[in-house]
Amino acid sequence: MTEKKVKSKRSDRPPADLAAQLKVQRDSFVHTFFKKGAEFTEELLRENERLRRALGDLEGENASLRTQLASDEAIRDLLRKIESLETEKSALLSHVHEAEAISTRFLNRHAQIEEELSNLASLHVASYHLHSTLRLPLVVRHLKELLAQIIGARTFAISVADESMKELWPLAWEGIEAENMGHVRVGSVEVDDPSARTIERVFLTGDPFVIEGPLTESLGTPVPGPVACLPMKIDDKKLGVIVIFDLFPQKEQLVSADYELFKMLGLHAAAALVGAGLFTAGNGKVPGIEALRTWVRAEENRG
Repeated sequence: MTEKKVKSKRSDRPPADLAAQLKVQRDSFVHTFFKKGAEFTEELLRENERLRRALGDLEGENASLRTQLASDEAIRDLLRKIESLETEKSALLSHVHEAEAISTRFLNRHAQIEEELSNLASLHVASYHLHSTLRLPLVVRHLKELLAQIIGARTFAISVADESMKELWPLAWEGIEAENMGHVRVGSVEVDDPSARTIERVFLTGDPFVIEGPLTESLGTPVPGPVACLPMKIDDKKLGVIVIFDLFPQKEQLVSADYELFKMLGLHAAAALVGAGLFTAGNGKVPGIEALRTWVRAEENRG
């Protein structure tokens, strides 16, 4: 028997199952590719959205920073303005203080000038009244009025030395009973008599005695002894003393103007009393030119 060899022919087409597998793999690859693409696209979109939000945030922060910078610059401008105003305020305050100091100095000087003018007016009035007359009673009355009205003395005495200059006798007084007025024996004053010792010391030395400060002690009681004692003298010749024992209540203490008045009263009162005494001793006669010339020559020759 003859074997016939049948030569099998190969087909170019894949088997059906292989084709199906390829199709499945292809579809799977395509599906996976598109899925990955979609996922990648979605991720890109999400990243883009995130970047957009980040950009918006950055723009907001940038705007905020710009606003803050503008605000900081405005604050710095305000601080510079405040500093400038503070400097101007300090300068104005300095000028105000200088003006106040100048005004205070002017006011003080004005007050001093007014006080000096008042003192000069008081001195003029006192001098005018003392020398406005040569009648001894009027001179004594004027002296008493000056002590009461200008000095403010309530209790006082005017004592004059005798010819021996060993005793001081009261010539006029105020606020003291006549029977209580005694005389002071110079050089024989008792130790326990402070008033007499003060009067004696002032008469012998020619230095006035004046209590400075308040005229009452800490408990409100008057200071013992005289408040002031003024010597009356002409050149080196002693006449007597003016003793002030008490002042009126409204005058709590003696001031610098009183000291000047004291000096004036000591000099002018002595001259007025001596002049009035000589005028009275001469029976009110006024010396003529010849008498005056004689006295002037005598004084020149003596000098």
